[in-house]
Formats: sequence, structure tokens, C-alpha cells
Amino acid sequence: MTDSFPRQQARTRRFSLGAPRSFQISPDGATVAFLRSRGGSDPVTCLWALDVASGDERLIADPAALHGFGAEDDELEKARRERAREQALGIVGFATDREFTVAAFVLAGHVYLADLGGTGGTGGTGGTGPVGSGVRQLATRTPAADPRPDPAGRLVAYACGGALRVIDIGTGDDRAVADPAGAGGISFGLAEFIAAEEMERTRGYWWAPDGSALLVARVDESPVQRWYIADPANPATPAREVRYPSAGTTNAEVTAFIATLTGQLTPVSWDNLAFPYLVTACWAGTGGGSNSGGGTGQQPRPPLLVVQSRDQRELRLLAVDPGTGQTAVLRADTDPRWTDIVPGVPAWTADGRIAWTADSAGTRRLLLGTAEQHAAGTAEPVTPAGLQVREILDVDGNAVLFAGSADDPADIGLWLAGPDGLTPLVLGDGVHGARRSGDTTLVSSRRLSHSGASVVVLRESKDGQPAAEAARIPSLAERPELPDPRPILSYGGPRRIRTAILLPSWHEPGSGRLPVLCDPYGGPHAQRVLASRDEFLTSQWLAEQGFAVVVADGRGTPGRGPQWDRAVAADLAGPTLEDQVEAVQAAAERCGDLDLSRVGIRGWSFGGYLAALAVLRRPDVFHAAIAGAPVTDWRLYDTHYTERYLGQPAISPAVYERNSLLADAARLSRPLMIIHGLADDNVVVAHSLRLSSALLAAGRPHTVLPLTGVTHMASQEEVAENLLLLQVDFLHAALSRRAGPGPTATTARTATTGAPAGTAAG
Repeated sequence: MTDSFPRQQARTRRFSLGAPRSFQISPDGATVAFLRSRGGSDPVTCLWALDVASGDERLIADPAALHGFGAEDDELEKARRERAREQALGIVGFATDREFTVAAFVLAGHVYLADLGGTGGTGGTGGTGPVGSGVRQLATRTPAADPRPDPAGRLVAYACGGALRVIDIGTGDDRAVADPAGAGGISFGLAEFIAAEEMERTRGYWWAPDGSALLVARVDESPVQRWYIADPANPATPAREVRYPSAGTTNAEVTAFIATLTGQLTPVSWDNLAFPYLVTACWAGTGGGSNSGGGTGQQPRPPLLVVQSRDQRELRLLAVDPGTGQTAVLRADTDPRWTDIVPGVPAWTADGRIAWTADSAGTRRLLLGTAEQHAAGTAEPVTPAGLQVREILDVDGNAVLFAGSADDPADIGLWLAGPDGLTPLVLGDGVHGARRSGDTTLVSSRRLSHSGASVVVLRESKDGQPAAEAARIPSLAERPELPDPRPILSYGGPRRIRTAILLPSWHEPGSGRLPVLCDPYGGPHAQRVLASRDEFLTSQWLAEQGFAVVVADGRGTPGRGPQWDRAVAADLAGPTLEDQVEAVQAAAERCGDLDLSRVGIRGWSFGGYLAALAVLRRPDVFHAAIAGAPVTDWRLYDTHYTERYLGQPAISPAVYERNSLLADAARLSRPLMIIHGLADDNVVVAHSLRLSSALLAAGRPHTVLPLTGVTHMASQEEVAENLLLLQVDFLHAALSRRAGPGPTATTARTATTGAPAGTAAG
């Protein structure tokens, strides 16, 4: 073994480098474009293309041969990558034209255009000449962001300096189609902080199917409060100003326009005061589907908008008249708690139906119906009760490909809803994703049986035979230097909490009792107990250090339906903590080697909040905690996330007090380590500093580990490695106070197999 697991995990960005991702399929299904670095420790992502018929791969664009591969001098791109939790460098996103002839991407603020046909070099005079085989830099303004070709592949739109601009590939003509004209705080074509961080909307414009216009979001951040993130380790560096809409404060004002190529702007009208959140948009072709431009003589599909009220209890689907900007309400979905944003909807099918989701019979279900049926409330669900739709992945003609969970939330399978009804594609053990176009389906699977993802390309024959494997896209990711995780999956306690127990590979049942380490996220938006070995790599390494690790998904975590999700309404503390208590007690009943007199808990972000909450409110169960980047006072967290669960702080101040950690500071009686990156612009370091101040005022000893220059991702190699080692040291010291010494960080660096020295067995 050349590296310890912490070093290897940090170096490989959690084993993501070298793994293929971001797949797109050509309309005829003949070509798959994707991103992948050249190896498991290479952080520079390249653009590749797979010929489905032959199985041959081609390297389309290598950043090392182009202008650069970082975002070191581009603060806008840094922010976009932070919102997307993107840890790699190089080409981290790309967009193609409709026929898959070209792909556009950005490197270090410069726009590049790659020829997907492999003929070597894209014609025209809009760039500075070839800088690689079939790739050239366009003569755009810089720093540019989010370049996207028009459907015909003649133009490329991009955002720069607050404006949305379009460059003609053939002539090099570059002009603004939507420009704030120097107005401060206003931008066109980019997603605002809330959309990118909480709504999964990372883009701010959409091309018309004929390339004659664009639907463009306008964001005015001037009403949003200013916060300042300083670098205390470098006092000569000015603090960085950010616009952060914390709970109860003013959001950015988001509107939309239809922009023609000549710069004419037509406002898109809806009730912005009642529905200030622009959730997403869709402007498909006449034929419907994400890759289809439609056929001759078909009626053009209107662009669709999804907007949401500030309290998130109503979600509206709007159809836009691109000529006048007027909108019509196609659906108005309401919920007494909140309405969910589901990735992939809305989407048009080729026959003019709109794919949508709605909750009924305790299930999130897929609906298909015409605009008129949606407006009349007669669109019918095409999925049964009990099958939870997780995401719409693609529309291919009249078939809708989606991911969902049926009997077990740990499994995410694939289904196809088409003219012949509902067809399961991939079921059973595993977490599966897919793309589909032109009768080609790409399936990416992670399973408990092996590390890493397998990517299989299936091609349907013309004679009606079942789809057959046509090619595989290999992963170049490293395999972890670690015993294979073998989680014991179960449903724990009366609430049947989905739980995983991981024991050291060297532990023999009955040979001694192990201290327990709970390792949850435990809150909305994230699921930890999945039928994927990769999900448990860090937990298994922690187990190898002498712990029985318990991972539990309590109420509020996704995948189990609306009632489970909404159990945390107005109370993010009570149900989430109760379920961790129930899960660890049920785990001890299932496995008699768990020592409930020595229980630690660790977590990051919401998991950090939950870890601190555990030792503050249930010290009878939890004897030590590590709180990484914790939310401690929900008044300091953002509007869209916080207000969904807790409402407005001015209206429900008592709710915010009950869910805050600060008032509990005097109750601390267990060891607590608080870790926070000083450059975090998501959960700002003020959360940890205020908790530390409250603990100090109450005379409660605790440990604070500030991370200089580190954001919420904490992805720097040395930081990521040593954070694990220091956590193990802290936990062994804290829990060994109750029962004997544990290993030090020195043994933790090298211990992968075999019991660490000094592990208590009593």
C-alpha cells in the first residue's frame, strides 16, 4: 500500500477522478459524449466521445493542450464550481447543438468550441485558430461563463460582465442580447445563489428551438444583504463581499425576458410578488424531448416556466407566449407544508404531453398529460402508488426515463414510461442512473458488490428485440486501499429507520465490545444509506480504526415519500435526533458487540448540526461529537432551504429558538470538536464562532479547528486527509476516557487491516 486511505481518498477527490460522468447522447443514439480525466489521480477533466457502433473512444478536448485547466483567476467560475460541489479542474461542463456536431465549454474564462464529428478543426473566423485537433478558442469577451451553442450550431451564447452575449461561429460577430448597461448588481443569463445552491438550477438562459431567441433570467442582487468573508491568516487581503440572503431577509429579484438576436427584450409576465422563485424553465422543440427539434408542420411548443411562492406551499407551471411574454397557468400545485422541486420536470414528449410529478397515495408519482389536461387537473399518474419517482432523467420521443425507489429507499432503479406502459429497466441491488436518446440507453450503476461505477451502453435493435449491450465506458478511477465495506443493512426501531452497520474487518463476533460511531447526514436533501459500496468507504475506514459505525437515514431524508419528508416541518431538531437515538439502540439490539456506554457522532453541514445537537440534548446517549461546518443558528442560513422547514423568523421566532443550538450551550457536558472552513460561503464560519462564544460564556470546554482558506467542500488534499486523522484521534481520546486507550493518529495513518493497537475490547 503506497498511501493511507485518508491520503488516497483526498488525492483522488473521493475516488471520483478518472470516473466517466456528464453523459450526453446524440439524437440518433450513435455517439455518447462524456467527461473523464486521464487517471484516478489526475484532476484535469477531458471531453471524450464514444462511437456506439464500434465501441471506440476519441479524446475530443484535453485542457492540457489548450489555454489552461484551472479557474484560479476567475471568481465567477470558482463560485459556480462551489455551488455544484465540483472538485475537479479542466472541462467540468459542456453543451452541444441539437445535431451533436459541436460542443462548447469554458476554461479559465475562455470559450472553446470542439468538433464532435472528428473531422479536425471547426470552420469559420469566430476564433483565434486551431489550438488542438478539432478544438479552437472563440474570440469572446472574458471571463466567460456557461457557453451554449444554439440548436443549429451556428451561434454560441455565453454570460460575461453581467450581460448575455452571442457570438457567430462563422463570422466572429460578438454582441450582447441582454445587457444591464452598467447597472450594479444586475446580471442576465446566470443562476442566482439560491437557485444554484438549493433548487438545482445552475443555468440562467435557454435557446429557442429555432435559434431565433433566448429565454433569459435577469437577476437583481442589489436588494440582497452584503456579507464579508475575510481571510484572517492574511490580514492584508481585503474581505470578500458576497450577497447572502439569510432566512427572513430579501432575496434577489428574478425576472425573465424573451431576448431576440437583435437585442429586443420582451418581459415575461407572472405574479413575481406572489411567486418570486424561478425554479426552472424548458424550451423544447416542436417534436418534444430534450434532444429533439421536432418535425415539419408541427405546432411549436411554448416555453415553460416553473415558479414557486416564498413560503413554497404553491408551485406553478406556466406556459409562455414568446411573442408577447404573457403566461398562462397550466398547473397550480399546493401543499400545506411545502411543494417539492423534482429534477427533470417539466419536459415535453414528442406527442405534445408534459411530464410532471405530483403526490398522491403517499407517493411521488409521474404524470403525463397535454397542457389542457394539466390545466383541467385531468392528467393521470402513470406510475403506481409505492413507486417513489426520484428524478426524470430523459425524454426520448414519447418515452420518459426516470429513476425511482420501490420497496427499498436504498435502491434506486430505472423505469421507462412509454406508449406501451411502464417498463422496468434496471431493478434490484444498486443505485442506477441513465441517459437515453435515439433508442440508445446509457446506464451507470453502483452496487454493493463492487467499488466504482459500471457504465453500459445499450442499443435497441430495429426488429423489436430487447436492447443489447453495445459498448462499455471504462472507469479509470482508483480502487480504495481498504477492506471491502460490507454494511449490515436493516430497518431499525418502530419507525423502521433505514440503517447500515459497519464493523472492522478484523473483528470476530463476540470477541469484544466496540465503541460506536454514528456517521449520519440525517437531514433533508441527502441520503447516506444506499445500496452502493462507495457510499460507505469512509465509514468502513473509520470502522477499521476500532469502531462499530452506524449510518442512519431518519425522517426528513429523501426516498421514502411525502409523509416521511414532511415529518421535520417546523422541527429540524426533534425528529432527526430522535431517529438517530432509535437507530443506534436498534443497531445494538441487532449486533451485541456495540458498546452503548461509548457512543460518538460525527457529521458535516446538516450532519454537523445533528452531531452538536446530539451531545447538547442527549448526552445520555452520545458521549462525544465532531461538528463539521454546522448550522448553529438557522437565522444565518439561506432563505429557500430554511424557510421551507421553519417558516419566516419574524413570524415564527419560537420555532427558530427551538431549532437553534446557541441556547443549549450551557448544557454541554461531553467532548465537542467544532470544525469550520473560514472561506465557507454556504454555511459561514459565524455559525461555529457564535456557538463557540456561547460555550465559552457558559464555561463549557470545547475544541475549535479553523481551516484557513477552506470552503464548505473542504477539498484541499492535505486538509481532507488530516481532517480524518484528527477526528479519529479526538474520538479515541474522548471515548477512551470511559473505557481504555485507543490508537493515535500515527497508527490510524497506516492501519487498514488488522486491529489497531490499543483498541479496548471490554
